[in-house]
Amino acid sequence: MSIDISGVERPSFPARAVITAGMPYGNKELHFGHISGVFVPADYYARFLRDRIGAQNVIFVSGTDCYGSPIMEGFRKKTENGYEGTIVDYVNANHVKQVEALNAYSISCNLFAGSALEPAAPFHAQLTLDIINRLYEQGVLSLQSTSQFYDPQAGQFLNGRQVQGHCPVQGCKSEKAYADECDLGHQFEPSELINPISQLTGCKPELRPVNNWYFDLPKYRDFIASEVERQNGDPRVRDVVTKTVSEWLLPPIIYVQDKFIEAYREVAATLPAHEFGEPSQPGASYTLTFKNWQDRDIARDMLSEAGVRFRTGKTLLPFRITGNIDWGVPAPVIEGVSDLTTWCWPESLWAPISFTQTAFALDAQSGAHEFSSDDWRDWWCSKDAAQFQFIGQDNIYFYCVAQPALWEALNWGLDQSIPSANYHVLFMGKKASSSSDVKPPMALDVLKYYTPEQVRAHWLSLGLADKPVSFSPKAWESEEKRNDPRVADPVLKESAMLTNVFNRLARSCFYGAQKAFDNILPQGAASQDVQDACTTALLQFEAAMHVLNFPTAMRIAEEFIRDANKRWSDASKQAQNQDDSAAYAVAVRDACTALHVAALLMHPAVPTGCEKIRSYFDIPSEVFFDWNYAFDGLDVLARAMGKEPGAHRMVELPPRTDFFEKHESQNA
Repeated sequence: MSIDISGVERPSFPARAVITAGMPYGNKELHFGHISGVFVPADYYARFLRDRIGAQNVIFVSGTDCYGSPIMEGFRKKTENGYEGTIVDYVNANHVKQVEALNAYSISCNLFAGSALEPAAPFHAQLTLDIINRLYEQGVLSLQSTSQFYDPQAGQFLNGRQVQGHCPVQGCKSEKAYADECDLGHQFEPSELINPISQLTGCKPELRPVNNWYFDLPKYRDFIASEVERQNGDPRVRDVVTKTVSEWLLPPIIYVQDKFIEAYREVAATLPAHEFGEPSQPGASYTLTFKNWQDRDIARDMLSEAGVRFRTGKTLLPFRITGNIDWGVPAPVIEGVSDLTTWCWPESLWAPISFTQTAFALDAQSGAHEFSSDDWRDWWCSKDAAQFQFIGQDNIYFYCVAQPALWEALNWGLDQSIPSANYHVLFMGKKASSSSDVKPPMALDVLKYYTPEQVRAHWLSLGLADKPVSFSPKAWESEEKRNDPRVADPVLKESAMLTNVFNRLARSCFYGAQKAFDNILPQGAASQDVQDACTTALLQFEAAMHVLNFPTAMRIAEEFIRDANKRWSDASKQAQNQDDSAAYAVAVRDACTALHVAALLMHPAVPTGCEKIRSYFDIPSEVFFDWNYAFDGLDVLARAMGKEPGAHRMVELPPRTDFFEKHESQNA
């Protein structure tokens, strides 16, 4: 083929790339939402980049988030039911189950670690000390006395998940709010939580003072705003990211309902300076806009004393770095303040860095030399590298508000990551989570009815970058619908192309090569129309992947495979009808050329089947899936193996071989 594309403007990719996937808590197994909304998209892009820029230039890290109050609460409930292991045992057991699920879905992390588990724990603990000390040296930490919930009946302070109430943030309807954040990711002070209830005794807890270190996040408002402006011009960053971050850049506002406005007016003159705003529409609240969060908090206390009910809006507040629970990474002793642990959210932000350090140490220890550089700074601080962080929409505040400011404050030259946030994956049309009334199926349960490649292809086509989309497997429908052949299974829409069209194209190529070329890799250039179709699909796919538009990339690959299969069908039938062996050989060469490109395009999505195709070509993975040979045809693949065109024999394909299989439950 060897198409000249030197004049074509193509997207540029980094010299090295870090891929991360949001870390699951260590108190649970993985449900389908973890896999579909975060890990499959991250794996898809990691696999693509390995093919595109070289596997040695890509590191994909994630791990179990081991610390924090959710884990403590899960462990407490477990011990109440007779569990005799330690909290490390508890976390490790869940970590092992998470690894099992990720492996079942072919998630190709270079390292899936645990922040409290070997081998990553010492790297993570040291990096945590280094970062907190560095933030203090930079003058952006302050010791603040805040209130923490205390259960007088239980006689103990409560961790974040041991208190539940209603979210106080204006416009949020969550009734699953914890001590300082709700299940939708909104942050607030414990004193703002509406109707708090202790999950230990059911009583209303008291607020008692505690000291903790806080990061001066409001200081970086202008920097975060500049990041939003930059990201608005970056097609790789999704609108949900910049829209959500912009909401946190609003000034400190208090919202007061109409029925409390007279009570407000009675104390208005005594409040810190603020701007009073009329409702924007009938039924809306009045707004009180303050110059800074300190004035707003003073006003909040004064309004509460005056009997005025209100809600606060999103704004930048000091970001808590330490906490007072036992189960956490020990924080350094600063100014004589000891016995603090690190809050789980900030340390989870730099966990991918400590995991990168861990992976490089293991690589050096083994002598494998898997990566092009074993210096973590070459991956996290270098301008020719990039970090792609795949997260859910409810984590945007942490990764896209707090993290950029922390990276800037450290002054280590840390590059600002490219966040790839997905909306929630719904289940049967409803929001599902392990903490809601609608329970999502566990990740491994889905594989009782579908193959990993079927659901990988389906999830990548959902378009979660634009809106919440439902995962509605027929296997979870009513018995009547499950048994009705007229009811289609939406999960199988994409896999029908795999098990029918792609299978047929692959079989045709190998059987055709056995017939026309004595199973030798066809020699010579493909027909011009095939070359053009391959080049167009490769360029379009590459462009879609550059901007992280995965549904479009999947559509381009599917259309190319369908067209290639039809082209083969038409050309082979015509050649056979005319008993034209030369024309049949051309059809086989064209189909094999297209099959190589098809496997390259689909490799990130359905790696097992594409690896099977490659194995029958008998071409090494580092050649077959290398984008350096993508546009060059079969002769170049032969030469890359050190063979002359026409001299490479492929593996004979047995009759009725499938490369993409249906789940056994679908064969009834």
